Amino acid sequence: MGLTKSEIFTEEQNKLAAMFKVLAHPARIAILQYIINQNTCICNDLVDELGLAQATISQHLKELKNIGIIQGTIEGKSVCYCIDEKVWINFQSHFTQFFDQEVKVNPCCG
Repeated sequence: MGLTKSEIFTEEQNKLAAMFKVLAHPARIAILQYIINQNTCICNDLVDELGLAQATISQHLKELKNIGIIQGTIEGKSVCYCIDEKVWINFQSHFTQFFDQEVKVNPCCG
């Protein structure tokens, strides 16, 4: 049996790709920005704020929660979300390491 595509890359490469993939949708960026700007957990405010259908927002929240960048609690019929600070700092660290790599432009490219 052959290797899966993810098996030929390092754990770090797969992890970074998963982070980029989750953040690659503008609705997810908008959701994260909204939560960050509230400075509190948010409950059911996103439909009015973003103008997307509840089902669409729920799917994006699920993706963000699956990667751990947000966490939620259920209180009755209400689900409240906030940023998981430890995961947020972990994301920052990975992105900083990736983008802090020195890049030298070869004359053929510039």
